[in-house]
Amino acid sequence: MEKMEMKTKDVLNEKIERILELFPECSTEIKNSCGTLKRSIDFSKLKMCLGDLPSESDEVYSFTWAGKKKAYIESMRRITKTLRPVKNKSVGWNETQNIYIEGDNLDILKLLQESYFNSVRMIYIDPPYNTGSDFIYSDKFSQTIKEYNEEIGLYDNDSRLLFKNAETNGRFHSDWCSMIYSRLILARNLLTDDGVIFISIDDNEVENLKKICHEVFGESNFIGQWNWYKSATPPNLSKKIKKNVEYILCYEKKYSSIKYKGLKKNSLSSNGLLNQTNKFSILKFPANVVESGLPDGKYTAGAYGTSNYEINLLDDVIVKNGIFVNNFRLQAKFKWGQDNLLKEIENGTKIAIRTKSFSPSYEKMDYAPEVPPNLIDKSVNVDTTEQAGKLLTALFDNIKVFDYPKPVDLIAYLINFICDDNDIVMDFFSGSATTAHAVMATNAAQNKNRKFILVQLPENVDKNSIVYKMGFETICDIGEERIRRAGKKIKSEFMESSVDIGFRVFKLDETNMRDVYYSASEYSQDLLSSLESNVKSDRNDLDLLFGCLLEWGLPLSLPYACEKIGECTVHNYNDGDLIACFDENIPESVIKEIAKKRPLRAVFRDSSFANSPSKINVAEIFKLLAPDTRVKVI
Repeated sequence: MEKMEMKTKDVLNEKIERILELFPECSTEIKNSCGTLKRSIDFSKLKMCLGDLPSESDEVYSFTWAGKKKAYIESMRRITKTLRPVKNKSVGWNETQNIYIEGDNLDILKLLQESYFNSVRMIYIDPPYNTGSDFIYSDKFSQTIKEYNEEIGLYDNDSRLLFKNAETNGRFHSDWCSMIYSRLILARNLLTDDGVIFISIDDNEVENLKKICHEVFGESNFIGQWNWYKSATPPNLSKKIKKNVEYILCYEKKYSSIKYKGLKKNSLSSNGLLNQTNKFSILKFPANVVESGLPDGKYTAGAYGTSNYEINLLDDVIVKNGIFVNNFRLQAKFKWGQDNLLKEIENGTKIAIRTKSFSPSYEKMDYAPEVPPNLIDKSVNVDTTEQAGKLLTALFDNIKVFDYPKPVDLIAYLINFICDDNDIVMDFFSGSATTAHAVMATNAAQNKNRKFILVQLPENVDKNSIVYKMGFETICDIGEERIRRAGKKIKSEFMESSVDIGFRVFKLDETNMRDVYYSASEYSQDLLSSLESNVKSDRNDLDLLFGCLLEWGLPLSLPYACEKIGECTVHNYNDGDLIACFDENIPESVIKEIAKKRPLRAVFRDSSFANSPSKINVAEIFKLLAPDTRVKVI
């Protein structure tokens, strides 16, 4: 049986293999740090395959910073961490499709590469703006001053310092660029081909962010920059300008022809159906459709109209209770043809004849959404951060729990641009969990089933704050409670709705496996056999199950069931997508019952079987009863 790796996806190796599929002649081998040969690319041959066209100059346009290489390498680096379920914090664990994850989003994005590759329709993030006090991500991009100077080219080929870089100059912008760069590389992989990312930012890093996004997503996939009117009362600190606008950058994974949906017109003003410049034509109006402003009774065919418009009624008509109750034809100079008339009626457009001239008019009940303007403010029903703060405070019994939250209607507005039923919306800088609130609210109002994935670093709150005294120790605690309260409020307002207000909580943690799992070659066979288990003692079955899901690339939100077969606990994920049993000394009868279910995947603990013959027997049972099942052990 195969053994699970319990490591994140090897993204770099996959990219190498894709290149070598196109250019197999560029394949070579190199030794890794352990001295093992591994497949690699001969870049000199690759350059020749690509024509190796010399440029007129070595100077090419690029955007770089100290630490960029390390940030890229870090985004590709495999990790052995895992996500552990936290059922006591979750709501509706068994049935919900929403996810909330506590931990550093860089590692979490790595862990989600298999399960959510090409699956997320929309990402919205509100990252730290790099104001000098909001940047707390401690990524492994640190360098000595010497390394920093070397990386930005301050040393010549003879290791002589070209000019002095003061320590006070630091890496203020570089650290932020490295932080966001590595995360956006991973985030792009999760977007569907027609997916879109929205990023909130202010003046501090907007230009750097745009350059980074141009590189990660492609300049041709830049949709635009929205300006959000964030504050009606901006701080009066600057002597030069009051800043009441923030920006939202928008990129698609692959530029598409999809039209973004803004607001609909709400005007029901009457529009005439006649056009004097057109030719005469005949329209047939169906019975019981056209509204009338005329008294009830019979109206005979003949010439009607006005001095400006000639209208001929070709059939006698009867008006009853304000409706023309029979089919009839009109001859005039119309805006529409017959097909367009019937299509508008089908779409709910009202047709009316209000006067004795028999001049028809129409009122559209449902206008197509307009393309959204690049200004987001009250004109499109989006509030300021002050109003958002008031609503969040009201949700928490008039106690202020969060500074400067984004408005729910801002995220809802963006969701409605492109997201449809069953789409996944992700936010990996989730803060106060506004995105979850917006997803639930739009779902309830529109009877949709969009799902959310939220990620938040569990930053500690001030122990002297009222929030801490309320029992909230981290930002995650506040966000999770906000989802619970918002869900209850939405459910009370939309009692008939089946909206999903639950969420499964996971926390980032070190691997479920002991060190021996990854370095077995360093141990003798006698020592290995003496170990009780290669699983850490504080891990339970759910920890192991969801760790397996991540490696096998299954979403974390699918239905889960647990049953007893004999004396063993058997976990069934998504009705047979994966069946797992982590008990010790599993009887052959239980193995057979699991195999009879013919799951797509089955997983056991290595220690579930007493010896190698037992493992071989398991493999044979599945070959006989479920030959298509992939069986692995941890």
